[in-house]
Amino acid sequence: MSRDDAAPATLGHLVEGFRRMAPLSLFVIVFGLAFGVAALQQGLSGLETLLMSGLVFAGAAQFATLELWGDTIPLVPLVAITLAINARHLLMGAAFYPYLRDLPAGRRYASLILLSDANWAMAMSGGSTAARLGILVGGGIALWTTWMIGTGLGVAFGSGIGEPERFGLDAIMGCFLLAMLVGDKRDLGVLLPWGAAAIAALAAMAWLPPHAHVIVGALAGGLVGLLLPPARQEATR
Repeated sequence: MSRDDAAPATLGHLVEGFRRMAPLSLFVIVFGLAFGVAALQQGLSGLETLLMSGLVFAGAAQFATLELWGDTIPLVPLVAITLAINARHLLMGAAFYPYLRDLPAGRRYASLILLSDANWAMAMSGGSTAARLGILVGGGIALWTTWMIGTGLGVAFGSGIGEPERFGLDAIMGCFLLAMLVGDKRDLGVLLPWGAAAIAALAAMAWLPPHAHVIVGALAGGLVGLLLPPARQEATR
C-alpha cells in the first residue's frame, strides 16, 4: 500500500463521497415517503416514525417490522427478523475491513453506522483508502439525509392519504425487492437462493403462525446460498 493510499480521509473526501452519492440518494426519498405513510397507517406516531428512520436506518427491516407492530410487540420475532434481513452487513463489513483496519477502534465502528448497500457498493468499486472511506461515510450521510426527508414527507402528508394503494405506495417494498432480483445476474447463484426463500415463505404463510414467513424465507434463502457449491458459483459468473 502506497503512502497516498494509506492517507487518512479528510473533509474533502467526505464531501466528494456525498456529491457522488447524491444523485442516487434522491430515489431514496420515495422509499422513505412510502415508509412514513405505512408507519402512520400502522399506528405509529409521527415522532416514533422519524425516530425509527433516524436511529435504525434500515428500510427493508423497518418495513418488515411494521407487520409486527400493534398494541403488543413480539420482541423476539422482531429482533429475529431484523437480524435475518440485515445479516448481509456482516459480510459487507468483513469485505470492507482492509480499508478500516488502520483506523482507531472508535472511528472504525463509527464509519459503519451509515453502512448500506449503495454506499458500500460504490466504495468497493475502487480508489484510494481515503476515497473509499469518503464514499462510505459521505455517501452514507447523503442516503440518511434523503431517507429522513422522505420519511418526513410521509409523516407530513401521510395522514391525508387514506388509501395508500391508490398511489402505489403499498407496492414500493415489493418493487424494491423485485428490482434486487431481476437487476442481478440471472444464474443459479441468484435464482436458487431467491427461489428457496420464496417457496419457504409461501409454505410458512400456509402452515406456520403469522409473520413467521419473513424469518423462514430469509433463513432458507441464506442457507441455500451458503450451501451452494463454490465451483457452481464461479462457473456461472
